[in-house]
Amino acid sequence: MEIRQLKTFWTLASTRSFSRTAESLNYVPSTVTMQIKALEEELGVKLLDRLGKSVVLTDAGHQFLPYASKILNDVEEARHAASQSGELTGTVIIGADEALCTYRLPALLQLFRERYPHIRLLFRPLSSHNLKQSLREGNADVVFMLDEPSVSADLHTELLLDEPFLMVVSPDHPLASRSTLSIEDFHREHILLSEKGCSYRTYFYRTLLRKGADSLTELEFNSAEAIKQCAMMGLGIALLPEMVIKGEVERGELIALPWDLSEIRFATQMLWHQEKWISPSIRVFIEMARSVLRRSS
Repeated sequence: MEIRQLKTFWTLASTRSFSRTAESLNYVPSTVTMQIKALEEELGVKLLDRLGKSVVLTDAGHQFLPYASKILNDVEEARHAASQSGELTGTVIIGADEALCTYRLPALLQLFRERYPHIRLLFRPLSSHNLKQSLREGNADVVFMLDEPSVSADLHTELLLDEPFLMVVSPDHPLASRSTLSIEDFHREHILLSEKGCSYRTYFYRTLLRKGADSLTELEFNSAEAIKQCAMMGLGIALLPEMVIKGEVERGELIALPWDLSEIRFATQMLWHQEKWISPSIRVFIEMARSVLRRSS
């Protein structure tokens, strides 16, 4: 049994694809097939089934995976202990949606680079609906999402901090001076919305419709920053995380409307795959993210 065979098996279990495994490990697909076949012959069991273009672990494969992960983790730690410099090395691939990229992660990334200069960080900004899939396909090690608290059977989800939302308009908007609002006040208003698939966009819009709003005109954007700038220009009503607009509200450049948003509970969350091999470099990144982001609340 060779370490490279275990790494190939672990990667294949994460990506569920021979081609993506080959690409990740810089192999040709036939090498992946050969290594898995040799591992199965040595163990005397079938570890996976190939169903079309997809790969499914057998019962034996599921039982063997945690042992392979432990061996790979021990090997990585042994390499670190034997290195002359004692510095952690490796690569951590992270993904996050646009708002967290801009307003939560820069301080974390800067501190991590200062403390672990030999660990390579690869950052992939992704749309909200692609983040979980990137973990399932093995294209990211850790992702950060702004979403409703939820549980996935195959993903570990850790809530780091609650993110309050505000409904805001420009100071010269007709609703800016109101001390109370009714649902009728939203009729024929322009609503500045994030891209389809964004969880808080969907929740907000459905909430307004459920309460009786009609004749809403939507303006859709793929950037929280663009929504904020358009709201400041007086183009409509925006619902945004407080972290995005806190400075503008404090300076009076945006006005928070008196609308009850207590039903909306969203949080910054950190996720990784339950079957993911957590290398020492990934582990220290997770620990630092936990510390830095929770402290930011």
